[in-house]
Amino acid sequence: MQETPYRAGFVSIIGKPNVGKSTLLNSLIGERLAIITPKAQTTRHRIMGIFTDENYQIVYSDTPGILEPKYELHKAMMDFVRDSLEDADVLLWVVDANSPDHAETALILPKLEGIETPVFLILNKIDASKPETLEENRTFWQTQFPFAEVIEISALTQKGIPELKEKIRERIPEHPAYYPEEDLTNRSERFFASEIIREKIFFNYEQEIPYSCEVLIMDFKEKEDMIVIRAEIIVERESQKGIVIGKGGEALKKVGTQARLSMEEFFGKKIFLEQRVKVEKDWRKRDIKLKHYGY
Repeated sequence: MQETPYRAGFVSIIGKPNVGKSTLLNSLIGERLAIITPKAQTTRHRIMGIFTDENYQIVYSDTPGILEPKYELHKAMMDFVRDSLEDADVLLWVVDANSPDHAETALILPKLEGIETPVFLILNKIDASKPETLEENRTFWQTQFPFAEVIEISALTQKGIPELKEKIRERIPEHPAYYPEEDLTNRSERFFASEIIREKIFFNYEQEIPYSCEVLIMDFKEKEDMIVIRAEIIVERESQKGIVIGKGGEALKKVGTQARLSMEEFFGKKIFLEQRVKVEKDWRKRDIKLKHYGY
């Protein structure tokens, strides 16, 4: 009896901000790797999630939302997108099923020119779609992009996810596994600690504050009964520092409490979290700072 050939490949998830890319990554992996908030531009890095079975391994990449860069941080984020396009065996182009965005064509289509990689155009959030709206938007995308196979899903409710997984498995090439079977991601524990804190910042502050913040993990010490973490929250101006800390330190304390609880669930251990806020003027526009922060 002929053995089933082993398959392994890279699948990149691309799209504009806030279309559900991170939710889709988490759904495909079955673990909560990427942070999720209602605000656009939450994802700043390329985050790989690795799913391994006895017959295949799929390395999924969540990427920052595609946008027109306004400063150096945006340029670095778009570099992560470019890299994910270059090594992808399959592309998942995610769009909101409820709102066809003609501007999306101008942003994303040029990045796909000359790419022979199979493209699935994912109509996400169908759980919130009216039948007539979904039909109209399906027709729009099929007409505009006949080279892409249109697939309808709800990453939030898992509708269509099993079918999508099967289609991906059919397209990835025969290849040995790229990562050990026990690996779930390419990112470190420090990275996920910083992302969890940044997620809570997005939930607790409005306007420009979440976008002006970066989180650095200065210490990550794992003991037998707990993990001790010391974090720096970087802001761009003194006025932002005051807002992040809040009156009597209450705002920062709230972020810390929420982050600690999420970390304990994520790492499966008690967390001791110490936070401080530091000003680095215009860090988003300074290339040397971005490199230091991992961009």
